[in-house]
Amino acid sequence: MHTPTLAPLKAAMGPSTPLLLVVFLSWTGPLQGQQHHLVEYMERRLAALEERLAQCQDQSSRHAAELRDFKNKMLPLLEVAEKEREALRTEADTISGRVDRLEREVDYLETQNPALPCVELDEKVTGGPGVKGKGRRNEKYDMVTDCGYTISQVRSMKILKRFGGPSGLWTKDPLGPAEKIYVLDGTQNDTAFVFPRLRDFTLAMAARKASRIRVPFPWVGTGQLVYGGFLYYARRPPGGPGGGGELENTLQLIKFHLTNRTVVDSSVFPAEKLIPPYGLTVDTYIDLAADEEGLWAVYATQDDDRHLCLAKLDPQTLDTEQQWDTPCPRENAEAAFVICGTLYVVYNTRPASRARIQCSFDASGTLAPERAALSYFPRRYGAHASLRYNPRERQLYAWDDGYQIVYKLEMRKKEEEM
Repeated sequence: MHTPTLAPLKAAMGPSTPLLLVVFLSWTGPLQGQQHHLVEYMERRLAALEERLAQCQDQSSRHAAELRDFKNKMLPLLEVAEKEREALRTEADTISGRVDRLEREVDYLETQNPALPCVELDEKVTGGPGVKGKGRRNEKYDMVTDCGYTISQVRSMKILKRFGGPSGLWTKDPLGPAEKIYVLDGTQNDTAFVFPRLRDFTLAMAARKASRIRVPFPWVGTGQLVYGGFLYYARRPPGGPGGGGELENTLQLIKFHLTNRTVVDSSVFPAEKLIPPYGLTVDTYIDLAADEEGLWAVYATQDDDRHLCLAKLDPQTLDTEQQWDTPCPRENAEAAFVICGTLYVVYNTRPASRARIQCSFDASGTLAPERAALSYFPRRYGAHASLRYNPRERQLYAWDDGYQIVYKLEMRKKEEEM
């Protein structure tokens, strides 16, 4: 590259021109060349960007056109799908109405033609499968209250939530605070949950709201009962059912004070060779119940392994006051409860279907089995691990495969015709 000399510049300028200016002017030629190359580079880059922008614009226009075409194609399909959805919804509503009408018709037919009561002819004539045991047995029970009601039908059902395992018990104390809820999960456990009110129990994190009460001995089955501030339950003593020894097939009743958290009384249940009273609930050997009359126990023994037995207990001392051999079969029984001195046994099938009250036994003799209403439970196919009657509310608290359910009962006088 040619480098200009300084002689012409010196000749053109006077002696007062600074030397620095002379040097700067001598390099203006190379700087102009560099600027020219930079401008050319920037022009090429701008041209490339303009070309890419044009391509992006073309692609955007093409994609927008494709999207419009897709939208135009989908709109008719969406309209057809919406019409089909409305048609399916209408058809589903129609089918639901037909099912409801069919269920009402089935309920009506069941009311008009109820299942035959579980009373065998020879037992009906002779008064039961025979007297066994000692003390007052199979004698007419003398009512201590004026309670004279029987079930007309199981009117409605409300599923509260799902808590715990498939087997358990939840209940209220019919003689205690009206709002407090007791939950006993499992068939062999030693910790009960206590909720101050039903709303706390229905919360998502219900266990955090509960206080825990631990009993000294684990309970057996789902036959526990909360009554008058005490927890009544059956425990397996050493050598109890399945344990061998002198107490083979016997159980011990425990009366546990829920406030003091101490055992105040205990007693070996006065029945030998105990077996599960319910054919479909094999973990329960003694099912305790409470009604307007007090404390009861439902059980069965090997002496008559086909039928249930009923006992009236003294809640203060746990003594057995009276016992009865009922005509209600064990086969397909899943639970039972007592109302106004009458035992109601609930039956089901395996696999579970619609539960029904198919056998009743009035210890006072006022209500004949053939005059008792044999009612189906509302529209749910499940298996009841436990049922607890609350005489204050006239409701059943049920445990159905981990679901906690409340059944409302419709009552009538025992003397009224069905």
